[in-house]
Amino acid sequence: MQSLSKLESINASPTQLESKLPIHALMLLMVTLVASSFPVGAAITHDLPPVVMMFLRFLAAAVFFAPYVFGKNGFTLPPAKALLRYALLSLPLVGYFWCMFEALRTTSALNTSALYTTLPAMTAIASFFVIKQARSGRRSLGLLAGTIGALWIVFRGDLSALLSLQLSAGDLLFLFGCILLSLYNAFLKKVYRGEPQEVMTFWVISFGALALLLVSLPSFGQVTWTEVEPSTYIGVLYLALFTTLFTFFLLQMGTQKLGPTKVAAYSYLTPVLVMIFTVVLGTEQLSWRLAPGALLVMLAMWLIQTQPRAKA
Repeated sequence: MQSLSKLESINASPTQLESKLPIHALMLLMVTLVASSFPVGAAITHDLPPVVMMFLRFLAAAVFFAPYVFGKNGFTLPPAKALLRYALLSLPLVGYFWCMFEALRTTSALNTSALYTTLPAMTAIASFFVIKQARSGRRSLGLLAGTIGALWIVFRGDLSALLSLQLSAGDLLFLFGCILLSLYNAFLKKVYRGEPQEVMTFWVISFGALALLLVSLPSFGQVTWTEVEPSTYIGVLYLALFTTLFTFFLLQMGTQKLGPTKVAAYSYLTPVLVMIFTVVLGTEQLSWRLAPGALLVMLAMWLIQTQPRAKA
């Protein structure tokens, strides 16, 4: 299998760029779904313990995905080494989603979505150590611009708050979750062995559900299931089908085609999309003080995605 450095070292000719347009379109769909998970998660996170909610989310995703995976590939158990790879790969993913739901109890959807845009920089660092992917000057500039833009949005354009870096406990927790997700993105390319992507996705989700079941068992007794609002279950199903299952598949496809850093760069669009969602839902008011941050993350997105060549 070609290494990531070889995949990203090809000059971006018009023909090659044109051939990748469908993948970029799918990445835009992915980041839109990811952005929607923040306001939806914030709306339901107080109704169930985070570990229970994440267990239901992963379990529903695995159950709905199983017929497709087994119908297409047959009911066969992967080799023990493959199962171990999937189990290990699920751990940082589970950690990220738990951090997200726990953080949304004490911070806003806009803050978490802005902090999410630090993911490309974290992924670039993780990829350098895990798969030896070097960084160009243009890409580094894009990562810097995106990070500054994310911080600008987190602090609502308040320069004094930005300089003092007074992040809340929820912000810090979610930032740690982003570190875990960057490790997932980097190791995804390293552990892939050419198996069907849907098989890898299904087993990662299934092992994630198993891990969450084990840690959520003590919390089941705290839940009065009949008193949980129907909208909460609908929200969990939405997160399971669209922002867990579908985005997992798109993430893995994009990582194989574009590389982890370019895929992660799409997260720079997340706070812009979340701003739109939260304004429409009436949970946030649009402020022009956020515009410089939004412009910076858009610039970062452009710099990274138009990078024609990455040296090994």
